[in-house]
Amino acid sequence: MKRLGLLIAVCGFLSGCSRLDMQDQPKYKYQRPSEFFADGRTGRPEVEGTIARGNLEEDVALYTGKDEKGADLEALPIPVDKALIERGQVRYDIYCAPCHGRVGNGLGMIVRRGFKQPPSYHIDRLRSAPVGHYYEVITNGYGAMLNYSAQVPVRDRWAIIAYIRALQLSQNVNANELAADVRSKLPQPGQESAEQKAAIKMQPLAPTDADFTNFPANPATPAGVPGAAGAGALKPSNQPERK
Repeated sequence: MKRLGLLIAVCGFLSGCSRLDMQDQPKYKYQRPSEFFADGRTGRPEVEGTIARGNLEEDVALYTGKDEKGADLEALPIPVDKALIERGQVRYDIYCAPCHGRVGNGLGMIVRRGFKQPPSYHIDRLRSAPVGHYYEVITNGYGAMLNYSAQVPVRDRWAIIAYIRALQLSQNVNANELAADVRSKLPQPGQESAEQKAAIKMQPLAPTDADFTNFPANPATPAGVPGAAGAGALKPSNQPERK
């Protein structure tokens, strides 16, 4: 009797371990057809208004660069500090400098090698442009510039914009607004060191190429480049035409 009782107990235990759960119940598998739904699909479309967890994006200013009336923001929607600007410099050097140049003059390395010239950040129009304009351009692209929404996260876009503002200020600041100890370190006009003169020559705020006779109002591609606009378009080129 003891053995019979033990056998019954073991059988009961084993029966309790069977997979009588959702794995064993009738169900549809991913991408299998269905005769139950009118469209013949197992997978059902998302309910209108469905938002993925973590993607609600309620902060209109942060995620669109615009205010509640749809106008471009005049000020960054996040606190600006040294850490943000330093982060912006790193991201700018990666994604923006190849075209826009390290100082924002539009003379990046790929421009020097034939890519279309973007305008300098130091022209009046862009110095006075609201920060929301820059966010719109980074997010959705502008002219020959593709959008960078996939490469640059939202907060990094604002960090880049903060750094662009720092670049603009660095090239257009009123010396009288600087602290006295900083002013004392500035070279006087005409007294720049040889190193400083060489740097200015390599990174002018406006190009000196003959094509840019009306820069930045009429930015152009350097002379001899296929598809160039301006004087360079009339010069023979040894480069193959772009298809």
